[in-house]
Amino acid sequence: MALDPSAFETTVPSRYITFTLPNPLLHLNHFTATLLRIAVIDSPSGATAQTTIAAMLVPPFRESDWTFSTESGHLQLILAFPHLSRLVLIGNCPDSPRATSHKPPSPTDDTSGIEDALMPLMIALCPKEAFRRTGGGLPRIPFLNYEDKVIQIRVLETCFGNRVGEIAVEDVELETENGSREFRRRLRFKRTPNLIQTQIRIHPESLDFENLEAMKFQTDNRVLVHPYLTPMVAGLSVIASHLDGLIRTGIRPKALCLGVGGGALLSFLNSQLGFEVVGVEEDDRVLEMARKYFGLEEDGESIRLCVGDGMDMIRQLYTGAGKIQNHDLSNAKDFGVKFDAIMVDLDSACAGAGTSAPPPEFVHKPTLSAAKRLLSEHGVIIVNVMPLCEQFYETLMSEFRDVFGELYEIDVADDENVVVIATASKIRRDSGGSGKSFLSKLDCVIQGSYLGSIRAVSSVVR
Repeated sequence: MALDPSAFETTVPSRYITFTLPNPLLHLNHFTATLLRIAVIDSPSGATAQTTIAAMLVPPFRESDWTFSTESGHLQLILAFPHLSRLVLIGNCPDSPRATSHKPPSPTDDTSGIEDALMPLMIALCPKEAFRRTGGGLPRIPFLNYEDKVIQIRVLETCFGNRVGEIAVEDVELETENGSREFRRRLRFKRTPNLIQTQIRIHPESLDFENLEAMKFQTDNRVLVHPYLTPMVAGLSVIASHLDGLIRTGIRPKALCLGVGGGALLSFLNSQLGFEVVGVEEDDRVLEMARKYFGLEEDGESIRLCVGDGMDMIRQLYTGAGKIQNHDLSNAKDFGVKFDAIMVDLDSACAGAGTSAPPPEFVHKPTLSAAKRLLSEHGVIIVNVMPLCEQFYETLMSEFRDVFGELYEIDVADDENVVVIATASKIRRDSGGSGKSFLSKLDCVIQGSYLGSIRAVSSVVR
């Protein structure tokens, strides 16, 4: 079907158009494919008060990455810039549906020549409203940079899950803030490609840093590298006195983890803090990848894995009516009907739903009340929240306040996530040394991170 240029004269919420054209930039040695792929996506919220358009150059050799080659990836990109009405991505036309590895070329410091050469194309893709706002002059069209510190990527496996869709496991070499290099293993879903579901640190067995394709690694679950997992674990300090009391009497604390991913949180709670853990994951293929690539080991005692919907699992565990695939947890003698901590790391299946984590349907009083009834008297629920609108966060905090005893929050350093902590009951304050032993252990394994950042919530307005 021929492309109608008039289609770009107006913005249409969430509209996504892709096309190719002969590469006019070959002489600049940046984009080297004979065809350029152009993707145009309009904001889900429609035109902004100041109709704005921006462009982004797809990093060379990343054109097959889901972030730059799928509608869901582009949608997540434009959602990161709420002031934009339209985002245009320009890159090499992919020569394969999914790259298995890549090493980017030496960085190009100056892309001004490329931007100048592409400006006529960008003007042609501007909505008419952008011209009206300049009084008939040319609108300003910025070029945005994409930077994720990736040096090399090697895709280990892609597969398909019947609930989450296409899955990728990849090893990456990253440049850290101090200029050193670090290797990580990551789990990603095609439906939300810009969200890393799990990442863990991996250590190379050799010192050949040049060829990621040939390198072998050892997984390391002793350290949490995913940005919001450390503050989630830090949230346990709120009930340190309760956990100390259990440990002193020889009882291992119990945690229910809704959302397993690669299992980094489960492995850490078990190996570093001595928790017995039940993990609930909606897709058995995700658990398969966790066992195969992320070192998640299920022993039937201290770590148990279940396939099912986390919110359904809460209701079934509470009523004792459900038999969950892999394990029947309805019998109290099998594991225990009360948990000292419920850790919620669930994301929305739709990138445009207004929130990425947790799913909107989780924030309902019946679900929260069922979760509270699964907690021990002094237990805690800790939730990773990634709101894409203020209203969702305010609703979440209001619902939690109505159900739980006390409410706390931690801002995550990535400025995208907030960790919400809610206790089953009011916390008893005492002047003794209660809780110090667990706090000391916690401080050691997370190196003090976020322990001083927990604040009680007195208002839902942020």
